[in-house]
Amino acid sequence: MVLAAVRKQFDIISILLVSWITALGGGIVRDVMLGQVPPVGITDKGAVLATILSGLVVAVAHPEIDRMKWLLLVTDAMALGAFAVNGTAKALGLGSGGMTAMFLGMATALAGGLLRDVLLNQIPAVIQDKHWYAMPSLIGCFLTLVVVRCRERGFYTTEVEMLLELFVVALIVALRLLSVRFDIVIPGAVKRSKAHLPMSDEQIGAAIRHMLRGRSDLKVTISSKRSVHRRRGIKKDHHPSA
Repeated sequence: MVLAAVRKQFDIISILLVSWITALGGGIVRDVMLGQVPPVGITDKGAVLATILSGLVVAVAHPEIDRMKWLLLVTDAMALGAFAVNGTAKALGLGSGGMTAMFLGMATALAGGLLRDVLLNQIPAVIQDKHWYAMPSLIGCFLTLVVVRCRERGFYTTEVEMLLELFVVALIVALRLLSVRFDIVIPGAVKRSKAHLPMSDEQIGAAIRHMLRGRSDLKVTISSKRSVHRRRGIKKDHHPSA
């Protein structure tokens, strides 16, 4: 978000640059890869002016905006969904294959934020955020592919296709917000140094529950190992004196 540039105390020109690259960077990457140059991100005057205006608003009202956590989250989720669907549909309309269109749709949705984080010298949010971020966009790109292909085969009209694409956007937004609201995260790697130790049925159940919740920092307590250490400590305390 542009707020990151404000927190780093960037000047106004840098804030506007971050605002522009965040909003339109994904579309620029998509258009360049599709050979559509110059890209929309520099030819669409309305889009460029909108990013400049939003950057100015954030630069002035950032204390109030920073307190609107859920509003920022909803806005970001809506942009994620709209860019994913639009990017996939545009790539398909220009003759790209299904997999290529999905990748370009995800690039449209995610590349702007990734470029922003690179400029700000921080870990990209798409990597750092354990909640569903790339996953909803991937699902949305796939569903957009299905919707467009079905319309091309005559199953329904263009108007119905537009309605279905709006539904896909809403689904992406819902998945993103539900992930944050209920702390649903994608599982990570299990630590091998602890995974190989013998566990009781209760410990196995706890491990499974942690994995289902997507916890990557699985910590298993081995009670038998602790009891051995305690017994050793007792023996040392009661060692006969000379």
